[in-house]
Amino acid sequence: MTDSPKKLRSRAWFERQDKMGFYYRSWLKNSGIPQDQFDGRPVIGICNTWSELTPCNSHFREIAEHVRRGVLDAGGFPLEFPVLSLGETMMRPTAMLYRNLASMDVEEAVRANPLDGVVLLMGCDKTTPALLMGAASVNLPTIGVSGGPMLRGYYEGRMVGSGTNTISMSEQLRAGSITLDQFHEAEAAMNRSHGHCMTMGTASTMACLVEALGVGMPGNAAIPAVDARRNVLAREAGRRIVTMVHEDVTLDRLLTREAFENAIRTTAAIGGSTNAVVHLLALARRVGVPLTLDDWDYLGRDVHCLVNLMPSGQYLMEDFFEAGGLPAVLQQLHQRGLLHGDAPTANGKTQAENIGNATNWRPEVIHSLDEPFKSDAGMAVLRGNLAPNGAIIKPSAASPHLLRHTGRAVVFPSIEDLHARINDESLEIDENSIMVLQNCGPKGYPGMAEVGNMPLPPKLLRKGITDLIRISDARMSGTAYGTVVLHVSPEASIGGPLALVHTGDLVRLDVPERALELLVDEDELARRRAAWKAPEPHADRGYVKLYLDHVTQAHEGADLDFLVGCSGARVPRDNH
Repeated sequence: MTDSPKKLRSRAWFERQDKMGFYYRSWLKNSGIPQDQFDGRPVIGICNTWSELTPCNSHFREIAEHVRRGVLDAGGFPLEFPVLSLGETMMRPTAMLYRNLASMDVEEAVRANPLDGVVLLMGCDKTTPALLMGAASVNLPTIGVSGGPMLRGYYEGRMVGSGTNTISMSEQLRAGSITLDQFHEAEAAMNRSHGHCMTMGTASTMACLVEALGVGMPGNAAIPAVDARRNVLAREAGRRIVTMVHEDVTLDRLLTREAFENAIRTTAAIGGSTNAVVHLLALARRVGVPLTLDDWDYLGRDVHCLVNLMPSGQYLMEDFFEAGGLPAVLQQLHQRGLLHGDAPTANGKTQAENIGNATNWRPEVIHSLDEPFKSDAGMAVLRGNLAPNGAIIKPSAASPHLLRHTGRAVVFPSIEDLHARINDESLEIDENSIMVLQNCGPKGYPGMAEVGNMPLPPKLLRKGITDLIRISDARMSGTAYGTVVLHVSPEASIGGPLALVHTGDLVRLDVPERALELLVDEDELARRRAAWKAPEPHADRGYVKLYLDHVTQAHEGADLDFLVGCSGARVPRDNH
């Protein structure tokens, strides 16, 4: 076999001719592995997040098989292994609570085993950042393969999008404008194939960012899950990872500052999920790339949204793929000097080389920078006495008339209180009010659940009110929409200013000025601060206790403080 410039890690296991070498080889031979598989060919781990509890990833056994064939094509030795699978559709209170745990699973599984390179299979929201974060802390040659979006949903002759229409139709049910039978029919019509959400939610956003960061193969973002070309991409990734091992293309050579800048501008151009902010901040800190919340505002402020997809627009990911996918977007950014075209990518070419022949076949789906779908649509980072360390809002999903507004706060101290009171006809709230949800940040709920896009009171829905300003330390689904201020830092449960807001206070939001202010004098705030008491902790044992003790705030990526940084791919000590 062709040797690599750097000695393969796997040889520390397999070239030994002693008791432990016998162990390592013999127990693999029970699967039918012949002796010549141990002759120095790269061992490639296929990191699989398949689970029946994660429906978005339900087809990953098939994708893994195509990766395996690609590894064998290129002369590698593929070994598949499972890691914790995070499905936002099933896990409670939120898969985000376990993102960091899954990253630990990936990191330790990769480091502890005889692997020379890794292919990461990821689909549902948190699997992508978790796998990238874990792999980054080991820093082997790595390729990400996303599972792809579902096919378009159709109900009563119109397109329906996962998450986005889930929210709108649940509001219609609460308002009495559709029946329960219609609600159930729409469920089946919406999700009609394997794959993750076909809107530009967090899963689709992160799949796009895998490609924009250069960690995935070109086309990774948008090929539908059930399209045969998704399997071709997986096989090509399997072939390429073997070459990356021979060339020693480790993950840190792809995850550069320039790659993160490309990802931030891509998020703006696709109208991507707010969750990308907290995930990329955490990933950058794993590889030591300086990236802050302010970079999101600075880099994305003048980037227009080009992609007309739900929740901000009309179409779905299948349409995006047919239009030309992410390469058609990246090409426009590059032509305007908004993309680092010389950034390297996993397939061995630069971003500019990958997008050189990109074509936009459907301009109604992918708009031009000269005639964008929405102007200046990057994430807005808000600051003020209500969010000293920052908060974010997605202007492309907000109502323009609410981007500058002062209103009376209606405060919900917890998610339980919100659920208990939101349907109360006597709730004192109108279209000018500002809903404030406390204690749902990283430590609060815990896990920073996707509850920031609070449901509106039925009495306002019946009046035709479809949006209010909503402010919280929580997240929201990337498939959601509305004038929603998120990730307020520091969070309420550690005594941040959000904890001091009372019902009746005036709050000022000014997105153009990037301001978020609580209009209460400092003496009164000092009195409230002195009277504040921390909530009881959510756990006194296990992972959640570890999480509560060590999770950082949203503006730092909500990672565990002791996971920041990279320990590298050192071979574990052998005490046998």
